[in-house]
Amino acid sequence: MAVSSTLAFSDSIIQGRQFCENLRLGSYGLSSSNNLKLKGREPRWNFCSMNSELMLARLRFGTESSRKFPILSSLTPNITGEVASPLEQRVYDVVLKRANLVKEHQKSDGLEMKLDIVLPGTQQMLNEAYNRCGEVCAEYAKTFYLGTKLMTPERRKAIWAIYVWCRRTDELVDGHNASHITSTALDKWESRLEDIFSNRSYDMLDAALSDTVLKFHVDIQPFKDMIEGMRMDLVKSRYKNFDELYLYCYYVAGTVGLMSVPVMGIAPNSHATTESVYGASLALGIANQLTNILRDVGEDARRGRIYLPQDELAQAGLSDEDVFEGRVTDRWRNFMKNQIERARKYFEDAEKGVTELNQASRWPVWASLVLYRQILDEIEANDYNNFTKRAYVPKCKKLIALPVAYTRALIR
Repeated sequence: MAVSSTLAFSDSIIQGRQFCENLRLGSYGLSSSNNLKLKGREPRWNFCSMNSELMLARLRFGTESSRKFPILSSLTPNITGEVASPLEQRVYDVVLKRANLVKEHQKSDGLEMKLDIVLPGTQQMLNEAYNRCGEVCAEYAKTFYLGTKLMTPERRKAIWAIYVWCRRTDELVDGHNASHITSTALDKWESRLEDIFSNRSYDMLDAALSDTVLKFHVDIQPFKDMIEGMRMDLVKSRYKNFDELYLYCYYVAGTVGLMSVPVMGIAPNSHATTESVYGASLALGIANQLTNILRDVGEDARRGRIYLPQDELAQAGLSDEDVFEGRVTDRWRNFMKNQIERARKYFEDAEKGVTELNQASRWPVWASLVLYRQILDEIEANDYNNFTKRAYVPKCKKLIALPVAYTRALIR
């Protein structure tokens, strides 16, 4: 893949300076402090100081299983055994499109790249940009960062760049300036995303992502969908049924899998369809977000939010008042058992796809799956009290889980 780099046109420089100044001032919700304190539910991602990144704001970097995940339709049961809804079909249509794009661009190993015209110092600046992304990942996702060290250098750097963009995006609605974020600010962030995919970067972190999406043929739609999830957080605090909640989980977490699969790669000897691997990555994102929601019920309630299906609450004989008052009753326990069972089914389906990933990419994904699934165990150990007790996996269990995840990563 040819890679070229040019200096920005003067208008791009001016726009870049203004946008970065807005970022520095917090106009778009990015924290200016490394000490992040995010709202309620654990952030899907967040971000830290951008002071060191702004030095490159004037540059424009250009870089030219036995049961497969089912194809969802109104007549086909989904992975939970339920009939797929139109919203689920809408999400899976995205999965199919992403998988087809990968097929079009697949090469022997997907990493063959040739540099075309590179201005003096440009590659060094890109290396610095990727290193900065790695520092952010190491600081805020230590376990995941450790797993990425097993990847090939190009894959590792690309995953860092995607990770950082997602953290910055989440910071818009979950960071210090979240109360000032409007739909207009998210529109500007989406416009900036389009610039990144058109090889116009406002800072060094943008440059790393721009380089990544061209090297690995990453599509823009999952990134746009994540921004759509941020828009939902601005206006929506209740979900009538699981269909609505499923769409939200896709927007804020399922999208990450669709962004990452082209980078992580599918094992050369895999007989699974590309669609099934993408479907499993979506399932893992849904499972992780459902786990976040179940763990953080109390924290969300204190912010006036309930990320639980309203119709299922009513069927269990529960109301919003029960959630806000934090009543751990038999009705609540039974309700939580059903919610946990659903999340575990998504984890089970995700397992089938993880084994099909390129071996060098499996460990961080396995670690995420194993550790997050254990949070559900901790909720049960707390007698389903997720109002005043935060379920977390003790460090000793994490230490035991990591070699287990590593062993699974080695075996298909």
